[in-house]
Amino acid sequence: MQKLFRSAALSALLVGLSAGAQAADLGPAPAPLYKAPPVIVPPPFSWTGFYIGGNAGAGWNNGAVSDTLLGGTWSANDNATFVGGGQVGANYEFGGGFVVGVEGDFDWFANNNNSVTVLGTTVQGSNDGRWLTTLTGRFGYAVDRVLFYGKGGAAWVGSNNLTVTNLATGSSVSFSNNNTNTGWTAGAGIEWAFTNNWTARLEYDYVGLDNASFTVPVTSPILAGDVFTTNNRNIQLVTVGINYLFNWGP
Repeated sequence: MQKLFRSAALSALLVGLSAGAQAADLGPAPAPLYKAPPVIVPPPFSWTGFYIGGNAGAGWNNGAVSDTLLGGTWSANDNATFVGGGQVGANYEFGGGFVVGVEGDFDWFANNNNSVTVLGTTVQGSNDGRWLTTLTGRFGYAVDRVLFYGKGGAAWVGSNNLTVTNLATGSSVSFSNNNTNTGWTAGAGIEWAFTNNWTARLEYDYVGLDNASFTVPVTSPILAGDVFTTNNRNIQLVTVGINYLFNWGP
């Protein structure tokens, strides 16, 4: 019986030594493989969203003035004047970079002096444009954060009352005769998104206005009953602006 126990113990010892030897031959267990953290790619920039901003620049008012009493036509061209205001709009970017939108603008003229002198240097008529508002559609093509666009739509210009002055005596008369002139506008620009929400732009606009007539009251001491008519009047603007874009793209 003792021999049987000794044989069993010896067999167990030999099996243990053999397993240990085999484990030693296999070497240490391999280290777990390292997994790099996933790379997060930011979504592409999108021009889709509402925006609001401001603008400033220069404007030029051009055209001609004619009248029925004197039978003449005189040019009425202004030097550059400061303009400033704001804009609000919305964009939608399609696949392929095509962008469409709508925009409303409102600008003030700081010192628009639209006057014309007739009868040599005797009589002067003036009608100063004071504000401009436009409602336009926009269309363009975006190259990532740079947008090239055009725009077009309707325009309205508000003016002061017409004033007729006798330069020889200094007497003058002012009167109102529909101080809002309607027309159309077209323009183009480039806009750059320097952050996800802030953009800067440079824009040129041409505003063509309808002809407008102003009648001097018959009680006026100057050119009573005369009718002044503006012809081929237009306004050109070059402005820079900045917008805050409430974008929700990607």
